[in-house]
Amino acid sequence: MGMQLDSYSRSFFLCIFCFAWFLTFPAEAALKKYQFDIKVKNVSRLCHAKPIVTVNGRFPGPTIYVREGDRVLVNVTNHAQYNMSIHWHGLKQFRNGWADGPAYITQCPIKTGHSYTYDFNVTGQRGTLWWHAHILWLRATIYGAIVIMPKEGTLFPFPQPYRETKIILGEWWNSDIETLVNQANKLGLPPPTSDAHTINGKPGPLFPCSKKHTFAMEVEAGKTYLLRIINAALNDELFFAIAGHNMTVVEIDAVYTKPFTTRVILIAPGQTTNVLVKADQPPSRYFMAARPFMDAPVPVDNKTVTAILQYKGVSNTVLPSMPKLPAPNNTNVALSYNKRLKSLNTPQFPAKVPLKVDRHLFYTIGLGANPCSTCQNGTQLTASLNNITFEMPKVGLLQAHYFNIKGVFKTDFPDRPAVPFNYTGAPLTANLATSLGTRLSKVAFNSTIELVLQDTNLLTVESHPFHLHGFNFFVVGSGVGNFDPSKDPAKFNLVNPPERNTVGVPTGGWTAIRFRADNPGVWFMHCHLELHTMWGLKMAFVVENGKSQEESIIPPPKDLPPC
Repeated sequence: MGMQLDSYSRSFFLCIFCFAWFLTFPAEAALKKYQFDIKVKNVSRLCHAKPIVTVNGRFPGPTIYVREGDRVLVNVTNHAQYNMSIHWHGLKQFRNGWADGPAYITQCPIKTGHSYTYDFNVTGQRGTLWWHAHILWLRATIYGAIVIMPKEGTLFPFPQPYRETKIILGEWWNSDIETLVNQANKLGLPPPTSDAHTINGKPGPLFPCSKKHTFAMEVEAGKTYLLRIINAALNDELFFAIAGHNMTVVEIDAVYTKPFTTRVILIAPGQTTNVLVKADQPPSRYFMAARPFMDAPVPVDNKTVTAILQYKGVSNTVLPSMPKLPAPNNTNVALSYNKRLKSLNTPQFPAKVPLKVDRHLFYTIGLGANPCSTCQNGTQLTASLNNITFEMPKVGLLQAHYFNIKGVFKTDFPDRPAVPFNYTGAPLTANLATSLGTRLSKVAFNSTIELVLQDTNLLTVESHPFHLHGFNFFVVGSGVGNFDPSKDPAKFNLVNPPERNTVGVPTGGWTAIRFRADNPGVWFMHCHLELHTMWGLKMAFVVENGKSQEESIIPPPKDLPPC
């Protein structure tokens, strides 16, 4: 651990230097350029070495540091054997879906030996976001942080931290994940769960061969630190805690929150959470730990990942203490944590919640099974919204929309399920077939949308984190059981609801979100559990152009990858 802390300290102080540089010389570079080389590198974890796909040979990948208002150019050159695309998760990409990144939605992928430059502006956003591969399961190793500093001269709306660091939660498989997924799909079954969770690519000392693969963070007594926590795991919502220390939540998904103090946070795949931690405990070594939350009968990797928060001057021989994490199925902790999340809603950072709704949508989330003669049980497990399993096109949907290419998609995605039923009653195990199609929902520019996402007991209830590209939304309501349109809206929070880009739909429950469709283009919405996305738990909105050029999709870049 001694050498590990030294090597960590170098990168930590480099991060501090970057942070200090931003505070002292912020206005110099409004254009930030990055080069992402997609290449395979041999990496060893848990006594297993394997080739993984990386950006610039780094795992996790490099951090994008920008300031609100900057223009960013990221040139991605693909040297790997897989097609590639990168999504800048949570960046709104106003009128500029060409830079959003999901393969076959806003672009065709970058083929081996080819390059594409993602060119985008960071407008009206500041905080922690992240980037990841958006094709196959390659985001298992291709991911990294996006740190957006506030505009020059603008301070955080909370006490200024002494230093900051990133905590990126991920998953590790000992075997090649693409091989596992292909084998599972042939059988019509899910692939095996991961072999470990990771913090900044490292599983921590509770795993074999992992003492040297432990992330450590040195702190000084009495100082306050900002942790930028990102859940880059593929399939697991995670509880996270630090032994002996409280955390003050100040931001979620790059939106400031009303601060509150907690012993544990819950963070779903795709979400980010910024917390302040004061080093106010007796100088020692303390484990930071994460493990899954799963309150449904679904297998997960339930092992605990750890990193170390170490007070300056404390010997590496001191055994760290372990935080008390909630039981993996503790629904009460999960629901009560999410209820505490509120927008800051100040004059400087208002919560612009749509009060008038132009269009009400109701989407059921279901698992299912379709016939498959070559599969193990004669069926292929699948997933759907309103009983429609999304079929990926062979041409980017944004290109098809922009150039009016016929036959690629239909705009007849239903606003509600064709057949209402008792969504969260007894498990439904018959009539599990879904319909397949590339069906989108067309939305008028600048219209206000309310979408209720309703979990169902088709096969099993389960929590689903949903991510909407191109927008933030307000989480105005949530509940357990079936949504009641006559009673539940009266309980909506329309004053300071949390604003985010990814929201967990509770197990056997519902979540209501509102957003203004002021961003023209084709915008993906999907479950951020990679397994469910692969099974078809996804759809897209076509937001029409407005009346002026400033309210219309910009033309595609010249180097947009061909299909």
